[in-house]
Amino acid sequence: MLIKAADDKSKRLKLLEELQSSPALDARQREWLKDAYWRVKKGIEGERDAAFHIESLLRDSENHAVIHDLRIKVGDDEAQIDHLVINRAADFILIETKCFNGNVTINDAGEFTVTYRSGHRQGIESPVSQSQRHERVLRKLLEGLDISGRFGTEPKFHHVVMFHPKAIIQRPDAKRYDTRNVIKADQFAEWRQRYIDAAFSGLGALSVAVNFRSAATVKEWGEKLARQHRPDDQLALPEFMRPKASPSAPDALVTQQAAAPSVAARVPEEPAPQAALAPTAARVDAAAKRLFCATCGVKITYPEGKFCWNNAKRFGGLQYCREHQTEFA
Repeated sequence: MLIKAADDKSKRLKLLEELQSSPALDARQREWLKDAYWRVKKGIEGERDAAFHIESLLRDSENHAVIHDLRIKVGDDEAQIDHLVINRAADFILIETKCFNGNVTINDAGEFTVTYRSGHRQGIESPVSQSQRHERVLRKLLEGLDISGRFGTEPKFHHVVMFHPKAIIQRPDAKRYDTRNVIKADQFAEWRQRYIDAAFSGLGALSVAVNFRSAATVKEWGEKLARQHRPDDQLALPEFMRPKASPSAPDALVTQQAAAPSVAARVPEEPAPQAALAPTAARVDAAAKRLFCATCGVKITYPEGKFCWNNAKRFGGLQYCREHQTEFA
């Protein structure tokens, strides 16, 4: 069953594209925008391909909960999980997707290198290690939400790295570094069958049976986790992208800031809900009855604004779009 679809990142893509037309960009800013645009674009393509193959197999299954694009925070730790599959045996499958315009090589030490069409080779962070870090944050969150197998047994975690179906992957000897969980998106059904075969072989079947929960419980777990999702700020920019105002020649970034004050001046930290619950009087006065989201700065509808006005104590006297209203649930 599908619990959560991926967030719409079109606003982020549009912002990165439009800012590249500014004549006031320095070399560093221009290079960062170009790189960030393609990273977001390729990321969207990779996640979309992976979601298609995951959903084609599990969307109608009552025994599985599927969550796409889950961003969670526990204290100072956060994790961005591309895809999460939960089954009735309390297995949590974290799927990390990667999409490159090049071929992937994995050496005996588990190091990943991408060779692009131009011939340029570049080492990348191990997506396996990345997913394992996400597991540590997810494990803490599950403990806080009291999510476990039957009789309080701990959930089991599995990691899958998923590349584009057309990717070429050069692998090391399996005895030196096991890459069975590094697959192409269209191999997900085969991977899952191998996983099921292994889980139900020998004494593993007894362990799985003992841990089985109901389909309703799996759905409840998925919904609990989906409510913990903290959307990324699509309009955030790093500090060095702040506009450099000039009295004689105001640049395009300043114009962008005037049109949408929350865009260019934003630092890449997510606004904390606690801070919004106790805003300063000046902030409330400035934002009162304005149909703009206090988090992302986009124009909101009258019903969205009215809902916030009628729940002023809950939203600290500010207005939020429907997406960011959920942060105060």
